[in-house]
Formats: sequence, C-alpha cells, structure tokens
Amino acid sequence: MDQLWAPWRGEFIAEKPPEGCIFCLFPAEAGAQVDRGNLVLGRSPHSFAILNKYPYNNGHLMVIPRRHTADFGALPTAELQDLIVLLQQSLAILGKAYNPAGFNLGMNLGRSAGAGIADHLHWHVVPRWDGDTNFMPVMNDTKVMIEHLGQSWDKLRPAFEALVGQ
Repeated sequence: MDQLWAPWRGEFIAEKPPEGCIFCLFPAEAGAQVDRGNLVLGRSPHSFAILNKYPYNNGHLMVIPRRHTADFGALPTAELQDLIVLLQQSLAILGKAYNPAGFNLGMNLGRSAGAGIADHLHWHVVPRWDGDTNFMPVMNDTKVMIEHLGQSWDKLRPAFEALVGQ
C-alpha cells in the first residue's frame, strides 16, 4: 500500500471551525497580512476572489458573492453582474500568471452536489494543463502541487490589486 503523508490535514481536522460563514468573515477583515492569511486575493463591490485552501491544482481560486446565499437565482442583477465580471477578471489573471492550457469553471450547488460550504455559493476556477488526468483526483491517484499557497497568493495578489482594487 502506498502512503501519502499530509500532517497539515490533522491540523485542519483538529482546528475549531470559526463561528459563522468563512465566506462572510474573510472579506470583511482587512489588511494585506490578514488577506494573505485568509488567502483573499481581491474584492469588487459585491464579490471577492480567494485561493482555495485545498486546491485541485496550483492557482485554484474561488469567486464568491459577498451576499450570504446558497440560491444562485436570488442574486440581484447588479450583484450577479459584479460576480461575473470578477470571474472574467480572475480567468484573465490566472491565464497571465500560470499560462494554463484551459480551465475548469464550476459551481456545486448543495451538499449532495459536492459543495463543501453549501450555504454560500461560489465559483471554482481551476487552471488545467495538458497531461492532467482529470478534474478531481480519484482513488489511488496522487497530486503533486509544485507551488505553496503563499507563493500562489504572492503571484496573484498584485494583479488583483491592479485590476479590481480592494
């Protein structure tokens, strides 16, 4: 049997989850050091972009409305437009920073659809390269991440600051 050691997962399991929704808490906190710790890349008036703490690939980020809702249809037009513009900007930033061959773009609506945080909708943006085997590794596959999340944040944050502000 092959073993892949990931001691940081133990820290995650033992960690007391924050009170409330992290997708509401993180964008409300301010400052570059706090943003780096929370992996927040940038904010628009109604949305924000954040690195996924448990990425499928390097550069895997999420674009999230600030409004706490699981109902995609409940977003007012202005907030939906803001979300889509930030999604477009995120694709452009990732394209320049990582030069992927493509992207997976998706939203899991509801726990049974795979949403880890089911109460607050969010888009996943996953850069892909030729040679990737699938979107989500399945049994017996091992994913090698070549870049630490801090390096990804350092690479992407300046582009978000320049394009969408804070």
